[in-house]
Amino acid sequence: MKLLQFLFIFLFSIFMNAQNSFQIVNAKKVVIPFKLINNLIFIPITVNGAELTFLLDTGVAETTIFSLENKEMKLSPLESVKFSGLGGNASIMGFKSDHNVGKIGKHFVNDSFTLFIILDQDFNISSHVGIPVNGIIGYHFFKNHPVMIDYASKKITVYQDNELFTKKIKKFNEMPISIERNKPYVLADVEMTNNKKSSKLLIDLGNSDAIWLFPTLIKDFVYNRPNIEDFLGRGFNGDIYGKRSRIHNFYLDDFKFEKPLTAMPDEFSIQHVNLVEERKGSIGGEIMRRFTAAFDFPNEKLYLKKNGNYDDPFHFNMSGLDFQQDGMQWEKDMVNLESKRRDNGTTGVELINNSLQYKFVLKPLFSIAGVRKDSPGDKAGLKKGDQLITINGRKTSEMTLNKIMEMMKSEEGKIINMVIMRKNQELRLSFTLEDPIPYQE
Repeated sequence: MKLLQFLFIFLFSIFMNAQNSFQIVNAKKVVIPFKLINNLIFIPITVNGAELTFLLDTGVAETTIFSLENKEMKLSPLESVKFSGLGGNASIMGFKSDHNVGKIGKHFVNDSFTLFIILDQDFNISSHVGIPVNGIIGYHFFKNHPVMIDYASKKITVYQDNELFTKKIKKFNEMPISIERNKPYVLADVEMTNNKKSSKLLIDLGNSDAIWLFPTLIKDFVYNRPNIEDFLGRGFNGDIYGKRSRIHNFYLDDFKFEKPLTAMPDEFSIQHVNLVEERKGSIGGEIMRRFTAAFDFPNEKLYLKKNGNYDDPFHFNMSGLDFQQDGMQWEKDMVNLESKRRDNGTTGVELINNSLQYKFVLKPLFSIAGVRKDSPGDKAGLKKGDQLITINGRKTSEMTLNKIMEMMKSEEGKIINMVIMRKNQELRLSFTLEDPIPYQE
């Protein structure tokens, strides 16, 4: 009787572990190229035959879809669910769909893919990223196999062969992590001014910032000065607000980061979050992009190795402007037609067709999504809703959202000249980039 009971429990455990899992099929490893935008990782996943793009996010337990971008996809029967997370509201409604088929390439397959569908289009992040994004995937991507993320080459490698993985991580720093509620946590040292404090932090690849700290959960927390009030992002339950500042140092195992930017959500933004015990904040993509990082969820290990980004300074969006892409528009481009030449018998060559022609091309349209009070952009007179035409003489339709953000982080003292359209009126405005939160002893 005990043997039968043991066999039942054992087989049931195997069955449950196989559910909603990506498995490597007929390969020792799987290599997945990704797009890196504002420190965030985007990967292609085919779901029930539809080719979609997902944000890879260790900060979420379940896989969600919030947009199909006019793509058709059949789903299994739906059941209603509620979501909760960062943001001011208590919850939002959605649906759950089981037994879907997800594929990444030919060899990484989930034939029991569970999806959560969010209908609130305010949660669609595509306009703030600059590419169509259909959903977010987290734990179920990582849970069965070691996953190595090479930020320099923009490739993810998932390993079936443990010996091959062990060889790859020989020169990496190894550190323990804990997988709690299907998310990875690590102990790191936070040094606000002079004293190090060991802090339990979520490793959150879906957060583009360097570090988040939760002041209400840290005893005797005092904000470093200077600091600013700012919009920090959007969670499942709405917009997240708080302060930004810099801390003295941040330590992750043997790695040290000087004067990193730190975001601190206000109490209202985290009031509905069911946080794990002793959590003090998060480590985001601005830290993780400085490594080749290998996650081994089954063995609760993290492996890190410096890459070429390690010594990059922690730059801030010094304009105070938040940007978004408002879709695409047709734009007229002038092109030269190919000229034809022939031998005219005297001078040798005669040009017989030299003309210009216009073609229409779909190009991105950008606008200002928000303006931080008293920022350089605010003082210059820029407003939410202003449509961007040029920045420093270059047409924004020839740029990407990521490129625009890079310009706003480029260097303190740089002059930014903008041409914008406001209510059918073209305006020319200028401002100088200024770091509002330099670290002060």
